[in-house]
Amino acid sequence: MFHQSVTRVRASTKTDRGGNVVKDWATATRALIGSLSVQPASQVEETDPTRTAVVTGWRVLSAPGTAPDIRADDRIEHAGMTCEVDGEVAAWPHPLGWGTHHIEFVMVRATG
Repeated sequence: MFHQSVTRVRASTKTDRGGNVVKDWATATRALIGSLSVQPASQVEETDPTRTAVVTGWRVLSAPGTAPDIRADDRIEHAGMTCEVDGEVAAWPHPLGWGTHHIEFVMVRATG
């Protein structure tokens, strides 16, 4: 079940001309994260006369005993797509109190 991998994309930061610290996706780092299960979670399509918007989501679970370094502000590359982490990453505690049992998060891709 935990045979899939994704690439975590983490932006570095830079200071813009206004002196604000902002994300710099041009110099982002990538890390391959394995031992995951990526499952379809949601599909929403909205149309109006000017466009069709599609938002697709996946629930991602790590294998028991793993806690990969994924944060809410990361992007995830999977199956030729770039997705956003949607919300916080949930770390499930081990039932016997031995640290983290696994993590879960939702990633989404919006088009249109």
